[in-house]
Amino acid sequence: MALILAINAGSSSLKFQLLDMPAEHLVTKGSVERIGLSDSIFTISVNGEKQQEVSSISDHEVAVRILLDKLTELKIVRSLKEIEGIGHRVVHGGETFADSALVTDDVIKKIEDLSDLAPLHNPANLVGIRAFREVLPNVPEVVVFDTAFHQSMGNESYLYSLPYDYYRKFGIRKYGFHGTSHKYVAFRAAELLGRPIEQLRLISCHLGNGASITAVQGGKSVDTSMGFTPLAGLTMGTRSGDIDPALIPYIMDKTGMNATEVVNVLNKKSGLLGLSGFSSDLRDIEKEARRGNKRAKLAIEVFVERIQKYIGSYAAKMSGVDAIIFTAGIGEHSSMVRARVLKGLQFMGIDWDSEQNKINGKEVYLSRPNSLIKVLVIPTNEEVMIARDTVRLSRRHHVLLDEADVNARASND
Repeated sequence: MALILAINAGSSSLKFQLLDMPAEHLVTKGSVERIGLSDSIFTISVNGEKQQEVSSISDHEVAVRILLDKLTELKIVRSLKEIEGIGHRVVHGGETFADSALVTDDVIKKIEDLSDLAPLHNPANLVGIRAFREVLPNVPEVVVFDTAFHQSMGNESYLYSLPYDYYRKFGIRKYGFHGTSHKYVAFRAAELLGRPIEQLRLISCHLGNGASITAVQGGKSVDTSMGFTPLAGLTMGTRSGDIDPALIPYIMDKTGMNATEVVNVLNKKSGLLGLSGFSSDLRDIEKEARRGNKRAKLAIEVFVERIQKYIGSYAAKMSGVDAIIFTAGIGEHSSMVRARVLKGLQFMGIDWDSEQNKINGKEVYLSRPNSLIKVLVIPTNEEVMIARDTVRLSRRHHVLLDEADVNARASND
């Protein structure tokens, strides 16, 4: 058994889960918020109950030290030596990383070099990596990239129809995101279906405030809806998803905004929020739609239509589909969205059970046994994926250390 810390660091926050591997048992979880302020909030779960403290936490290194102190103080672990690996979520691995990687000085430099592609995320992720390196220097650290799973896409899927030099010189291409989530639910679907993933064509619908759909063929991502940034693809909570790019100068001309301001609108004031006019949260929009709010109804219709469009195109790309997976906040909890999506796909041979669809937040088959295409709800678990890769690469790290030790002894002899 191995205790693994799964870390998601932001510019002023640090979320964590401690998992017992390979059982994938959650030991504890929590967060540190408002790092750098006088009223920082530390939250940790102890025997299923939340404990919270407010204090001044000046930086991420202090946050890490407080977290580790709490693990021993609350007797969650007897000693920090029980922690055998630390896994970090990193948003962007570009074309450099097609897999997770052990943290080294060279890996850190490469993540820094990719910060142009994720200026808000990669530097924040590095803050957490460096903080743990400082406090637990002898514990192997692993970085798990949101983009890595999509590096299996063919160039016909990831290239834009732009001058090729833009790709070659500037790295302009589709990268895709939510890869850790799509990978987790795809492999879990194969387990539930009782079939080798190499034989399956899957469509994974990660539907949350941020949303993306991925075509998974033979266990590999062959296409995904997000693009160079997470702005592309589906209608989302506040993001527009796909639009005609010529709209940007048109909106600039009509409103007097500059390009940066328009992109800010596309990222933060569009999507469900822009369409409904009052909320980016689908739960609020569903309530208003039931009360007859026309704009709320419209927002749901647009959201569902975009999902159906991507599912249809990915089914065509893979010459069929064996299963469709719903995951993430909306995918796991909105029976209404799932029902609307599936009603438009019955022509594909989907036979689904409306009573099963009322079950939310759990692993469940929505399709009936005779359905040509299976439909599942699978709660995502990115932290488990991070922990799995951390165990895998930490073991490799220990093997290399053992080999180096043997070689050193042999040379001394």
